[in-house]
This record gives sequence, structure tokens and C-alpha cells, in this order.
Amino acid sequence: MPAPMPPQRPDIADELLRRMAADQHARGVRDDGTLVARDPELMHTVDADNTRALQRIINEHGWPGHSLVGEEAANAAWLIAQHAELDFQLRVLDLLHEAVDRGEATPMQLAYLTDRVLLRQDRPQVYGTQYLDTGDGRGMQVWKVTDPDRLDARRTEVGLGPHADYDAEIRSNY
Repeated sequence: MPAPMPPQRPDIADELLRRMAADQHARGVRDDGTLVARDPELMHTVDADNTRALQRIINEHGWPGHSLVGEEAANAAWLIAQHAELDFQLRVLDLLHEAVDRGEATPMQLAYLTDRVLLRQDRPQVYGTQYLDTGDGRGMQVWKVTDPDRLDARRTEVGLGPHADYDAEIRSNY
């Protein structure tokens, strides 16, 4: 397998990676992987700033895919979109779908953002990636899923493992 090409815009890649680090820091994830309390006020500030920056990048270059910024920074762009407001996510969803078709983003990224948008619209998700703590003492619960009998087949189509494994991981982390 040939080595990946260097990104066309390493400056944008660097910015996206810095912004992803700020996103994770606000959510309590430290550089060494340790977890501390999330800072909701900082999350709101960072998310708004990151969304404006990603909007600017998209306006100038389209979706920042693998060839423009490299895989890691393209993943950072996706993460920023995951934490944006719904109206921005809806716009990005179309761009991300096109990027997947061109090989510039992964089907897995599209699956997660699709489910996040559906959750925020109070609609059943497709891939079972989104969980909520309803505050009823049961901990994290998977958000409602359309056609649960075919869930693992849909997950396989986008490169996700069995939902039972994902469910166990979510529950062990939360």
C-alpha cells in the first residue's frame, strides 16, 4: 500500500488539529488520555469558535477531506461538526456524504453524524452510535434505533463493529 500523500494544505490541517485538541480539552480529555470533569461553559465557547472556523474553511475549500488536510485533520473536522449546532450539521451532512462518495471522508464518519442529526431531530438513528443518560439511574442508554433487527448489517456496511461490542464499550466508559 503506498504511503499517503502529504496534505495539500498543512496549515489548515494544523489549525483543525489544534481545534480538535481544544474540543477534547473542554470535554475533559487531557493530552495523556486522562479524563477530568468536563467544562460546559468552555465547551460552548470552543464549539462556537470551532464551528465558525470550520464554516470559513468550508466556504473557502469545501469539505476538508483527506487530500486537502490528511486523514487525521479530516477526522478533526468531522469531530468539530459533531459538536456544532444542528443547522450547521445539516449542511455538513450533505458535504460529508459527497466527500465519502469521493473517498475524501469515511462512511463511519457519515454514520456517526447521521445518527447525531437524527437524535437532535428526535428521530430514530440508523447505526446505533448515539447514547443518552436520561437521568433515571440506568446510565447511558442507546437512543432509539430504526429497524433494530438490521442494525448490525447497517453497521457492517459502514465499517462499524457489532452493536453489542459498542454497547459494552460505552457502558464501561460511562
